[in-house]
Amino acid sequence: MSPARKENSGVTAEEKEAVKAWRREVQAARKGKLDPAEAENEVLGAIAAMAPEDRALAEKVHQLVKAAAPGLQPRTWYGMPAYAKDGKVICFFQNAGKFKARYSTLGFSDKAQLDDGTMWPSSFALTKLGPAEEKWITALVRQAVG
Repeated sequence: MSPARKENSGVTAEEKEAVKAWRREVQAARKGKLDPAEAENEVLGAIAAMAPEDRALAEKVHQLVKAAAPGLQPRTWYGMPAYAKDGKVICFFQNAGKFKARYSTLGFSDKAQLDDGTMWPSSFALTKLGPAEEKWITALVRQAVG
């Protein structure tokens, strides 16, 4: 593929970096390099690299998820903080700066047990966290892990 074609692919630099991060994560998993302590350090490193507002949200989400579901394993997923059960991502935090978005999100994969009828939310916009939001996140995470 020519350089001109790559530039016009419609894929942003941020999206390309996320895919590269995902490839590194997959390669590490295949090599058996998913040490839980190292994986959590990678999550903490991803959080530390965020802009201050995103970092504050991510740190709180990290605390809430760990308290609500201590069995979930922190890891990165496309370079974002994520939490997995049996190697499958259940939920993740995407900071606003990651893709130059208006707000950060707390997302849930299809492995999360959030089913409610024929339609339910799987991603939640976060701009700040107060006691009500913290309670809601805790309940969502607990439901997600089943």
